[in-house]
Parts: sequence; structure tokens; C-alpha cells
Amino acid sequence: MYTLSEENYLKAIYRLALQGKDFKITPTAIAESLSNNPASVVDMIRKLTEKQLIEYDKKNGVRLTQQGLKDATLIVRRHRLWEVFLLEKLGYHWDEIHDIAEELEHINDATLADRLDKFLGFPEYDPHGDPIPKANGKVPKSYSVSLSELKPGAQSHVAAVRDTSSSFLQYLQRLNIGIGTKIQLIEKIKYDNSLVIKIESRGDTTVSQKFGENILVD
Repeated sequence: MYTLSEENYLKAIYRLALQGKDFKITPTAIAESLSNNPASVVDMIRKLTEKQLIEYDKKNGVRLTQQGLKDATLIVRRHRLWEVFLLEKLGYHWDEIHDIAEELEHINDATLADRLDKFLGFPEYDPHGDPIPKANGKVPKSYSVSLSELKPGAQSHVAAVRDTSSSFLQYLQRLNIGIGTKIQLIEKIKYDNSLVIKIESRGDTTVSQKFGENILVD
């Protein structure tokens, strides 16, 4: 059994590790991810190291141990399954579900995640397009190509969103953009790298570079 704070740290380290082998997970990176002060992070690193959930040295940074990865994956699995449940079964909007799932993910019952997974029909992705880890620890394909990386003229579909904040998701709703929406990149404006895009059933609109970086496409 872990504390709520310990589980949040494991999940944060799991997410940072997704940035690739070359990305060094430092105490500063963890602090920024969780909006915590560095002193608190150093203390938690010590606790998680004592529990053999992570390994840490200044040269290589923080790494999850085999047990740490297993536990972090389960926390992420519960979170994303709850997001699907809240959206599909309780009628919440996709900008409302993250904070509620943050609380529900800490319900530590041995069979709850598997029962929830079966009830939902074994979904592979959550409402934001993030892959849901399977019971055996395997993770479906993740999407990493952003809208801003496409060449003008390219057509694609929204596969996931990097930014799951309420403000960004509400902005997407106003533009009638959701997972699966067809988008064509019309032009990249040299002055500020903003993008002219054509949204399915809406027409042309201009969005910022930041917007394009937070939309992942297939």
C-alpha cells in the first residue's frame, strides 16, 4: 500500500519516462511536473528509493525499478479506465473527467480495474487518446506526431491530445475538434509559426503553434 502522494510521484515518473531513453528525469523535472518544490521531491525520491520503487543517481537521474514500473502502470491503467467510464457511462464531458479520475485512481482494490475494463468492453484508449495499459502490462500504440510537424497539404485525424487541461479541451470543443476529427494543414505562417488548418465540417481557421504541438495525429 502506498500513500496518495507516493502514487502521484510514481505516475509522474512514468509519464516523464515516456519522453524517451535520452530524457534524464531529474528532481527538477519531477518538481515541475507536479508543481511541487524541489525539497519535497528530494524527500520523496529518498522514500521511493527505500521502498525499491525507483533508482536514482545524479548521472542517470530517476528510473523506475521493475516493481515501480508495474505499480505505476497499474495506477495509469486505473486512471484512464475511470476516464472512459466517466465519459461513456456517466455523461461527463472530456474536460471534466481528468480531475475526478485523479481521485478515483487511488481506489486500491485488486480486481476493480479488471472488472471495469471488462464492463467497458476492453477499451484501448482513453477519451484523450492516451493508451490504456492492459492487465498484463502491455500498452497499445502511442501517438507522437503533432499537427505542427506535418507538411502543408497533409491530411490527418486527431489521435490524441497532449494538453488535457480544461481550458484547452473546451477550446477544442468550440472548434468542433475531438478524437477522430479530420484536419488538413493548409499553411504554416513564417512570421509566428501559426497554422492555417481546415477542420472537418467547419472550414479554415488559424491556430497557434502551441495549439498544433498539443494535437497528436495519425
